[in-house]
Order: sequence, then C-alpha cells, then structure tokens
Amino acid sequence: MKLLHCHLIKSIFAILKKDFLINLREPATFSTMLMFALTSTAILSLSIGIAEMDAGLAAALLWIIIFFASSAGVAGTFEIESNSGTLETLKLYAHPQAILFGKIFFVIFSLAMLSIFIMPIFFILFDCVAEKILLFAVTVIIGIIGLATAGTIIAALTVSAFVKGGLFPILLFPIVLPIFFPAIKLTEGAFQNLETDWEFLIVMIFYDAVLLVAASILYDYIE
Repeated sequence: MKLLHCHLIKSIFAILKKDFLINLREPATFSTMLMFALTSTAILSLSIGIAEMDAGLAAALLWIIIFFASSAGVAGTFEIESNSGTLETLKLYAHPQAILFGKIFFVIFSLAMLSIFIMPIFFILFDCVAEKILLFAVTVIIGIIGLATAGTIIAALTVSAFVKGGLFPILLFPIVLPIFFPAIKLTEGAFQNLETDWEFLIVMIFYDAVLLVAASILYDYIE
C-alpha cells in the first residue's frame, strides 16, 4: 500500500512536470488567460471611469475577471494530449488519479500565476487596496483551488466536445457559484477591513473538499 502511494505521488509530479515543460515551450494557454484578464480589466476600468468604486462591486468584478480568464485557458487542460493523440497512451501508463491530480495541481499553479500578475494591475486601475492582506490571499487561494478542481473535471468531460469553448463556461459557472458568493463577500471584507465572517471561509473550504472528492470519483468513470 505504501509503495502504491509513493508511485501515485511520483506519477502526479511527473504529470505536473510534463505539463509545466510543455506550457513553458508553448505558452499559448497561459498567454491567452493573461491577455484576456488584462483586456477585460482595462475595459471594465475604462467603462467605470472615475466613478467611485464600491468595495462590493470591485470584489465581484475581480472574481468575474478571474472566472472568465481561467475559462479561456482551463478548458484546454486535456487538449494537447487529445490533439496529439497521446491521451489514450497517457491513460494506459499513468493511474487515472495521478492524471487528474497532476492536471489539477498544474491548473492551480497557472491560476496562481495569473492572480499574481493581474492583482497589482487591478488594484491600480480600480484604485482599491486589500486592507486585510492575509484574508485576501487565503480567499484567493481557496477560490482558485475550487475553480481549478471544477475546471479540470469539466475539461475532462468536454475534451471531445465539438463546441467546448462555449460549453465549458456554461457548465463551470453553476458548479463554482457556491465558491464565488462567499469569495466575493470575503474579498469585500478584505477591501473594507471589516470583521471577518469565518462561516464564508468554512463554506469555501468544505465545498473545495467536496469538489476534490467528487472529481476523484467521477474521473474513474470518465476513464
């Protein structure tokens, strides 16, 4: 059992390393997410203009940008293997759970890098500050874990779909909605330095755990 767990962990990191090297050579996916986030942030900032920004609106806009920017890239999580015809080979040589969690970890890494790039630009353009840095950081991390988990399993479900670009965000949004509502509330509290409502944070952590377990079970059936 211990050897099986060690092999599974090694396989997860092998999948993660493979995706990292592929996207390092061909950074089209991350570039798409980054350009979408930059473009949407700039457009929203210009649309609002010099109007005073409400903290609740700023929090909602931030998570909307993260959602649609991630949708632009996460939808193609399995696309490289599918287009090259190596997806079935990967399934033969790697444990299904290793493939799933290797992909999830890579998507989490990609969304974390996206957030690091876009946050300073968002703060400058929308003239807002996270008064509670730690709360804001924890909220973003927990939020992108849930988004990455849901996005990865939906990408696996739609890998063969003809119109996956339009289908992906439609399927993703209702699943991540229970994450976004508390995330927006917590982000608003971080912007305004309000008293933290820990129930929202607990809900996000619990829902992330549910998504991880559900994705693990469902992926075996996809296989």
